[in-house]
Amino acid sequence: MAVIDLPLVAPDRKVSGLRPLKVLHHFGKLVEDKEDTEQVFHIIEATKGKRSFAQARAFIQSPEGQRFLTEDVDIPAMLDDHARWADCGPNTVAAHYIAFMKREGLSAAGLVAESHRWAPPERLPRDQTQWYFDRQRDTHDLFHVLTGYGRDALGEVSLLGFTYQQNHNTGILFIAYAGARQIKKVSRTAAPIYAAIKEGRRLGRVAAKISHQDIAALMREDIGAARARLNIGQPDVYRRCLAILESEGTMREALTLGGAGNEVEAQAA
Repeated sequence: MAVIDLPLVAPDRKVSGLRPLKVLHHFGKLVEDKEDTEQVFHIIEATKGKRSFAQARAFIQSPEGQRFLTEDVDIPAMLDDHARWADCGPNTVAAHYIAFMKREGLSAAGLVAESHRWAPPERLPRDQTQWYFDRQRDTHDLFHVLTGYGRDALGEVSLLGFTYQQNHNTGILFIAYAGARQIKKVSRTAAPIYAAIKEGRRLGRVAAKISHQDIAALMREDIGAARARLNIGQPDVYRRCLAILESEGTMREALTLGGAGNEVEAQAA
């Protein structure tokens, strides 16, 4: 069945609301291994609330949402088809995106596979709301490219501050601040780590919603022009934090959430 023919909300879909013990349990696992992306999906699902669903409904029912539903583009496949963007100039979003993904050893399909580890597609509700949540997932790495936040631990939690203001999932904000706390604890830095999260939230609040864009058209834009059109500002506090951390002897590649899993698990008990 085409996605445009699916119900807006499937009868079996449930809004779980905040489940703090489940959140803390999966955050503990994320602390142990920040590359364990599966834990992020568990946390997001445990905190998805009415505001996230209201935003999904509003976009789906908008003219743009209806157009994207009808077109039903496979965003991960499109993004991973690097040959499709071969004619794009060196300063386009596509060129920056491909360079980022190659440098980090990532693929859009890989993120989809991670999400399916905790929730196989056959177990998810078949509705347009799921299409919208998948769209948010599938554009995650474009958030990195457009905002300038790196994949170091501070870049990830700062980007989550930005993402929260875009998606309104409280689990994302929880991970951002809990992650910042762990970075501060492990590095003992004087850098204003929490201010970097606050900056991410401010930038995300005023920016246009990235997941609501025509992704194929966005990829062909000049990246500077795209940032200006979407009103995405510069992450100056984040960069200042990285400079302070480096002056203290902590390189961005070494940034970690640390081995605080036992403490977080104890809080959940």
